Amino acid sequence: MSYPYQSVPTLPPALGLIVLQADETLEGDMRAMMPLETAFYVSRVPSGDAVTTDTLAEMAAHLGNAAGLLPHAARFASIGYGCTSGAAEIGPERVAGLIRAGADSPHVTNPLSALIAACRHLGVTRLGLLSPYVAQVSAKLRDALGRDGIETPVFGSFDEAEEAKVVRIDAASIVAAAVDLASQGGAEAVFLSCTNLRTLTVIDRIERETGLPCLSSNQVLAWHMAQAAGITARIPGRLGQSEAPLP
Repeated sequence: MSYPYQSVPTLPPALGLIVLQADETLEGDMRAMMPLETAFYVSRVPSGDAVTTDTLAEMAAHLGNAAGLLPHAARFASIGYGCTSGAAEIGPERVAGLIRAGADSPHVTNPLSALIAACRHLGVTRLGLLSPYVAQVSAKLRDALGRDGIETPVFGSFDEAEEAKVVRIDAASIVAAAVDLASQGGAEAVFLSCTNLRTLTVIDRIERETGLPCLSSNQVLAWHMAQAAGITARIPGRLGQSEAPLP
């Protein structure tokens, strides 16, 4: 027996996300910040167990294929690549080009581009940067921020080289390190780098204890994508207290 059916006339705009194979945090964080009714599709990209400049650069060879695995019929208002250090290593423009080779969207972003947009929105030009990774990996990120006029005069790291261990860093350790960075002075905001770092539950606490805005990779990425899609997301911290047009 065959049954007739009617088609939905217009599909709502969707969000696409390309997540690292080793990442256990970003997808859950994004779903926590976006409204339940948001059409949200995820693909994964191969990533090394060790985080080095070489393994980050190697992801470029797989981004197009990962984007191509997103649903072709979806209308993507924004597609995000979920790697802060990878975006700095590969370059935001190249990331966008590789993703657009596999999926169509007027807006492609990543945590680095989103962080720059968030800093401009908040008027921040000096960040206290907390990274889980060794200094060599973070150097490219600091250089990329510097080229866009955002200094990182205060830097701290957990010196972790294994991606699987980053997600195990507990909230108390993140808060203590962020508060210590802020206490050194010279920063207008604190940034918690890495999409695999569990940050959503500590942002408000860090802001209370430091008196500074606290930004994180997943928070700024969600904010940037929501802005592009016209979605009102649940963004923690000062960044979420006032929505602004996409910079």
